[in-house]
Amino acid sequence: MADKRIPTKMYLEESELPRYWYNLNAVLKHDPALNPKTLKPVTAEDLSEVFCEELVKQELNDKDEYIPIPEEIQEFYRMIRPSPLTRAYCLEKVLDTPAEIYYKFEGNNTSGSHKLNSAVAQAYYAKQQGLTSLTTETGAGQWGTALSMACAYYGLDLTVFMVKCSAEQKPFRRAVIETYGGKVIPSPSETTKVGREILKAFPNTGGSLGCAVSEATEKALETPNCKYVLGSVLDHVILHQTIIGLELKAVLEKYNIEPDMLISCIGGGSNFGGFVAPFIKDKISGTKNYRIIGVEPASCPSLTRGKYAYDFGDTGKMTPLLKMYTLGNGFMPTANHSGGLRYHGMNPFVSKLYHDGIIEATSVEQTKVFEAAVTFAKSEGILPAPESSHSIRVAIDEALKCKETGEKKKIVFCLTGTGYFDLKAYTAYNNKTMTDYIPTDEELQKGFDSLPNIEHNK
Repeated sequence: MADKRIPTKMYLEESELPRYWYNLNAVLKHDPALNPKTLKPVTAEDLSEVFCEELVKQELNDKDEYIPIPEEIQEFYRMIRPSPLTRAYCLEKVLDTPAEIYYKFEGNNTSGSHKLNSAVAQAYYAKQQGLTSLTTETGAGQWGTALSMACAYYGLDLTVFMVKCSAEQKPFRRAVIETYGGKVIPSPSETTKVGREILKAFPNTGGSLGCAVSEATEKALETPNCKYVLGSVLDHVILHQTIIGLELKAVLEKYNIEPDMLISCIGGGSNFGGFVAPFIKDKISGTKNYRIIGVEPASCPSLTRGKYAYDFGDTGKMTPLLKMYTLGNGFMPTANHSGGLRYHGMNPFVSKLYHDGIIEATSVEQTKVFEAAVTFAKSEGILPAPESSHSIRVAIDEALKCKETGEKKKIVFCLTGTGYFDLKAYTAYNNKTMTDYIPTDEELQKGFDSLPNIEHNK
């Protein structure tokens, strides 16, 4: 019987919503990004060539643990937040596990994911700066959708370079982006110099986030009154996403729930970083002993099989050098169904947390991911995004371990979004035409060979 002391859905009141973002940069230092020309730490002037001024300040802020959320952004958040923390009683019953399973659901908005948390902040700062247009990349399309909504809200033009295989798999994502006024270009494309170079080197490629980042950056540099924004990898994006973790921590305390493990999918690191950041200080200090697990696809295993080194954040080698776990900027992932988890590298914070043993990481094959997704959909009534289903897979696996041991652990994961634009993937799984791909060591080595040959990597 369900524990009546814990409701199925738990919310914060509007008055309890966080009014600050949590800046992990003030608690945990990672190696600085480097200017690839000088190999010295990037400056605000370097970053301001591409990014909005206020976002650059946030990226480099290592002093303020809490950064105020502007009132106008708080007002926008109130339309979509708080997101619920749900006790997965039905899933627990199906699994016949003594474990308690909870998920923080970020898909209750038109974009269908957590991405809107940062999109509205970045569009707000662009508008405040007086910009008239933005460029970006998107993988599975959640970020492009969220940013198109935010740009429409603030009256900004938007060009979205969408990973080509995702644009082909998810035409309705493109339709939503265009409905909100965004222009979608499948990447790599013939519209940019770097896109043409990539197509020459990889004529049949389905693209990657690294390719799309290069094209969006080039477009921003060549367009008047325009800047580039991105939905993952950099620290200011994680900063905005800490609204998830701050809400989660508050609601767990409100209902007296002490988690044993926190689980989230991991591609570039935005949702994972935002989900766990407010818990990291307690973990580092030893006051709490959560297991914190990032889950990535076996086809693009940057943490579990990557190298910890300085690398470019894009395929065209236009970005600063980031110290991160990476498969190499030249790694071209296979066209799997988790377009949002197809990035060659990992956020520097998340990389350091993994390198220092503060968090764990694991990788899973996509057929096992979709098996978990279907189990979740049948029991909890939500069709999860493929990316989110990586978290579900590991949450189920941990709950089944509890079934074997009899332990009543509390498992909390982030359900980052819905999968209603991923029906081609679900069709492939249901028709048993979905296959798994795990890169060989030789294939990974080709990516590692693209790592910059600099003293910092020796």
